[in-house]
Amino acid sequence: MFKSKLIKFLPAFLLVLSGCATVQPYDYTKLREAAPRSILVIPPANNSIEVNAPYSYLSTITVPLAEKGYYVFPVSVVDTFLKQNGLPTPAEMNTIPLDKVKEHIGADAVLYVTLDTWGQKYQVISSTTVVQGSVKLVSTTSGDVLWDAPLNAQYNPNSNSGSGLLGALISAAVSQIAGSISDNTPMVSRLANEQAFNAKKRGLLPGPYYIPQN
Repeated sequence: MFKSKLIKFLPAFLLVLSGCATVQPYDYTKLREAAPRSILVIPPANNSIEVNAPYSYLSTITVPLAEKGYYVFPVSVVDTFLKQNGLPTPAEMNTIPLDKVKEHIGADAVLYVTLDTWGQKYQVISSTTVVQGSVKLVSTTSGDVLWDAPLNAQYNPNSNSGSGLLGALISAAVSQIAGSISDNTPMVSRLANEQAFNAKKRGLLPGPYYIPQN
C-alpha cells in the first residue's frame, strides 16, 4: 500500500500547513446533504511553469479518492472525451458547465484542482521538490462547494544532512543531476493528496464505498 511506502520518506518531507496552529473543524453540512457517490476529476488548472503538471497530477488522484470510498470516473477516459467534444486543454475543460457534466457523464460531483507550484527548486546548497495548489469538490446538481482543501507538500533530500557545507554542496549537486533523470513530483503530489484528504478536522469525509483500512 502507498501509506506503508510513504512512511520511509516522511523524515525528508517538509509539510507546510496553512493557517493557525489550531485547526478549525470544517463545515460538512453541504457535503453530508449532497452525499455524492461518484466524482469526476477535471484536469487541473495550471498556474505553474511546468506544462506537464496537470497530467502528472492526474496520475496520482484516483487512488486516494477511491480509498476514501468514492467512484472515480477514469481520468484518461474523461480527458479523451472532453478533448473529442471541443475542449482540448485543461483550461477549457475547467469551464464546462456543471449541468452538462451531470447530463452527459452522470457524475454527482466534480473535483476541481488548481496547481500553483510544481517541480524542483534549486538553491546553492539544496534542491526541493514542491507541490502547491488547492482542490475543490463541487456538486453537479446544486453548484455548491461541498469540500475544499489546500495542496501543500515539499521534499528535500538534503534536509537530514549533517555533513557540513561541503557535504551539502555535494548532496545538492547529486540531487540536481538525479533530478534531471528522475522526477519526484508524483511522489510529492501523492503526499499532498494524503495530507489534504486525511487532514484532521477538515479532510474529505468517507464516501459510500469506503472500506476501513486495518
